[in-house]
Amino acid sequence: MPQENKKRGKREEKKRKRDEHEVHKGASPKRQRSEERGEDEVEIVLDVDPSLDYEEYGGAPLPDDTPFYGLLDEEEQTYFKRADTLLELNQFVDNEERSLFLANVYREAGGKELKVASSQSCSRLMERLIRLSTAEQLKSLFQKFMGHFLHLVQHRFASHCCEALFLQAAPIVTQELVAPPAEGTEPADDGGISISMEGLFLSVVKELEGNLGYLMTNNFASHTLRVLLVVLSGRPLRSTATTSLLQSKKKEKIDITGRRTESKSEDMRTRTVPDSFQAALDEMILGTVAGLETTYLQALATHPTGNPVLQLLIELEFSRSGKSKAREENSLLRRLLPDDPSVEDTQSASFVKGLLYDPVGSRLLETIVQFAPGKVFKALYKSLFRDNIGNIVRNDIAGFVVGRILERVSHDDLQYAVDQICRHIPLLIERHRTSVIKTMIERCQIREVDIQAIADTIMTAYGGSGASMLVNMVRLGKDDTQAMAPERKSQLEIQDAGKLHGSLLAQTMVLVTGPLRDMICNSITAMETSTLVLMAKDRTATHVLQIALTCEGQTKAFRRKIIQHFYGHIPELALDAIASHVVDAFWTGTEDLLFVRERIAEDLLQHEVTLRESYSGRAVWRNWMMDLYKRRRIDWISKAKGTQDAEVSHAGPKPRDGAIAKSGIELARERFAATKAGKAAKGRPGVGTGANSVLPSGRPGGISARV
Repeated sequence: MPQENKKRGKREEKKRKRDEHEVHKGASPKRQRSEERGEDEVEIVLDVDPSLDYEEYGGAPLPDDTPFYGLLDEEEQTYFKRADTLLELNQFVDNEERSLFLANVYREAGGKELKVASSQSCSRLMERLIRLSTAEQLKSLFQKFMGHFLHLVQHRFASHCCEALFLQAAPIVTQELVAPPAEGTEPADDGGISISMEGLFLSVVKELEGNLGYLMTNNFASHTLRVLLVVLSGRPLRSTATTSLLQSKKKEKIDITGRRTESKSEDMRTRTVPDSFQAALDEMILGTVAGLETTYLQALATHPTGNPVLQLLIELEFSRSGKSKAREENSLLRRLLPDDPSVEDTQSASFVKGLLYDPVGSRLLETIVQFAPGKVFKALYKSLFRDNIGNIVRNDIAGFVVGRILERVSHDDLQYAVDQICRHIPLLIERHRTSVIKTMIERCQIREVDIQAIADTIMTAYGGSGASMLVNMVRLGKDDTQAMAPERKSQLEIQDAGKLHGSLLAQTMVLVTGPLRDMICNSITAMETSTLVLMAKDRTATHVLQIALTCEGQTKAFRRKIIQHFYGHIPELALDAIASHVVDAFWTGTEDLLFVRERIAEDLLQHEVTLRESYSGRAVWRNWMMDLYKRRRIDWISKAKGTQDAEVSHAGPKPRDGAIAKSGIELARERFAATKAGKAAKGRPGVGTGANSVLPSGRPGGISARV
């Protein structure tokens, strides 16, 4: 039996007895001690999060202005949790059944929307409801939240509901521009008046006015504020650049099983927004920085929560207002850098140099470099970066800024930067910081800068020419993971930064024509068959092999020579979850090598039973159209050739525009019918040939017209 943890000594024993005696009398020993201190008492303020609902966890309410929307009782929580599980599984018969279920859930949640949104256990249900709601349901929910947005966006759980509501309602604004609703004529489900989604968003902006400077640094409101800015600006909602600004990597993904995102392609495009959104966005940007001094703005640049909002504001200011905005006194960049940063020993120049090496501030500097007007960028580049770019690139944080700089410099400046950076390439490779090298290679290809020096330096850094160079680059077989479980093996491969960055660098080199591609291809050609098979099965290195076989402009001799190494290993690769993608790449790589395609298809056909029992094997079987190869080999050869003459000889002429293509059996029947009709015409009496085929009756064949 465990013993009680007691402190030894007579003093501790006396103190324990005294405390017990005071407790029995009803007085708290700690409270009594503080009262005895009198005027010398020091108040201790706890650093608590005011957005947390402490009453939900049994604690006392916080003494602030945050409203308390109430708690759900046990029966309501059980119902909403059950509804959340059903929506997540999405096992409804059809959309109509799901719509009826959603209507019932909205009916049960009537009057409790704020409770559900601020509940830890049921806020996920609100997010799923928002993703599945119709336009009228979203408008009704908007109106229920109206007047409470300032507090909801600061709440730990309700802020996620606000984000989902803004993102889901944004496409409706564009739809209403095409077919605007009649304001005040459509009654809502709750008896209210349905207004346009544009008006609802403008009401949210008006409600948040005057608090934007504070919301920028709030842990939860900052994300919602970024979403609102993106919606008002018309930027794509689901693009990679937008997603990295709106949410962190640790954000929980709330989704519905098996649901197809119909609007995914629309979310990747720029949206059309009304003019009132542009005016509201200008007011938000102006209101955000109007009362902020330069010192506070520069502090926001290194603030983990305020920095992403500042990035978005600067990007929107440059992309919408153009070059003239940077010269205005009230512009955000001018407020952030009041002095000329191109002049040495100024406060702005020192601030930019500090951002260059700051883990958070460097992201803001990347945004400035990427979107600043050309005149501003050139001044910054010549005064702060050009002469020291070789030393700057050695820093792990500043290297990302150098990558953005290389994307904007001219041909001559890029050539100068290549000369300065080349001598530091071995150090960058040793630290696995190859992103700068990748960007430099891509820009040299675009600017038509000689890359021979880069190729020689990379070859030397990875141990010379031959097969060993690529093996060292992708770290093939460096770790003894063959005997490990597949899950553990994949986990270690993902965590290997050197392997990943080496593979990405090799892929970039293959895509660039010239000495860099030749270096990778020569290394692959020098590999033995066992090494190539190991490379095809490697999770990271396999992408290099796939791109080398399918990249544009790759020679036929290289593709034929590499694929021939895999003869006898095709079924083995097809059964592997990773190497099966290499077999799929063989189809593209043998586009003009029909005999190689037939050889691989025959090898797959001999192992049909084994392939059909494997998931990856069935995928390869389908991608190679092996059912067609097995039953109608002539048609498979026609598709494998992919040439005009093959289609004409085996499938007949191509139909005209708008005509329905005929199958092979239909074309054969027509040819048979034409042949039979020709034989019957030859044996028919009175039918002339040549010049005698037209008789006085005017009809061919000497047959007179019947009346």
